[in-house]
Parts: sequence; structure tokens; C-alpha cells
Amino acid sequence: MTNIFSIPVRVYYEDTDAEGLVYYANYLKFAERARTEFLRAINASVETIKDGDRCGFVARHAEIDYKNSAFLDDLLSVTCEIKELKNSSVVIYQEVKRGDEVLCAITITLVFININRHRPTRIPDAMRTALAL
Repeated sequence: MTNIFSIPVRVYYEDTDAEGLVYYANYLKFAERARTEFLRAINASVETIKDGDRCGFVARHAEIDYKNSAFLDDLLSVTCEIKELKNSSVVIYQEVKRGDEVLCAITITLVFININRHRPTRIPDAMRTALAL
């Protein structure tokens, strides 16, 4: 579990505040985009059908460390790295970077739930295998 996935993200006007800095909550949006693309890249759909019910990942816990600011028109990279994989949850470490500079570090715990029942459920074996690579 040492593979690091990365996507490019350009900072647009809509991402910034009045001073031209990326608004703090938008780092979470950048991270969400990267996680979605990561799941797509490993053929693990964000939402799946399991036992006739819809299932998918929901955020349970996030730790965010803002280190520096991104600015309008910056080209950033957003990474995903699996840190821990359990039966019904996964911990992902993410960085938002400008070049080699880490601007924001995020550790997020996602829980795989049965959406119809609002209860945690086991991550399907095929998805677990893809996440473990």
C-alpha cells in the first residue's frame, strides 16, 4: 500500500476568497475530486450495489493541516495514498501540493455503508483487492 495516486487541479477564481487565496474549505473539495478519480482509476466505483442495496463510502473523520496558501491560477497536484484498510473502512492520506511544496495535508477515514440501511458494511472483496494494490 505505498502507491501514490495524483491528479492536477488548477485554482480558479471560484476557488478563492477576496484576497485571491484558496478558501480553506476548497482544499476538501480538491481532495474529494482526487479520491473520486482514484476510485475510478482502480475500477472501484464510488457507489455499488451489494445484496440488492446501494452502498458507498462516507466520510467519518478528517484531520486537516493547512501549511501554506494556494493562489488564483496555481497548478496544484492532489495525492491519495491508502494508509489503512479494514473490513468496512479505509484511511487515506492526501496532500495538496504546488510543485514540491505541501500546502495542505489531509488524513480522512471513509466508511463503506449500506446507503439504504445507514449502516457500515464490509467492503466488497474486488474493491478491497483494488484498494490494497
